Amino acid sequence: MYNRKIEEDLDCGIRVAAKVFGGKWKCCILDAINRGINRPADIGRYITDASARVIEMQLAELLFFGAIEKCAEEDVYPKKSEYRLTPMGESILPILELMDRWGLDHNELVKERQRELEHAAV
Repeated sequence: MYNRKIEEDLDCGIRVAAKVFGGKWKCCILDAINRGINRPADIGRYITDASARVIEMQLAELLFFGAIEKCAEEDVYPKKSEYRLTPMGESILPILELMDRWGLDHNELVKERQRELEHAAV
């Protein structure tokens, strides 16, 4: 088992939130599930930039920390798994809405800066 050289400070709320919800696609996955996109393959079609492997890994982490729950239809073959938000996962939704609004309010500036960055790299 891996032992950290520097102990994590899990008394810091921001670090705890980053541990559970941080990751390139976790917030997008939570948004998808909130919109009713519950199956891994459908989530992959919704988040086109993420590979199926990464989506599966991030779903597993969200499941481990209790932000989502996995529901499998036992009487159907092949089994179909769906994910649902838990109360913990639902509690992050207002923050995701604020992040979405902030991103939409600032997207033009960020796009402009990104173009400048890409142009400077060439």
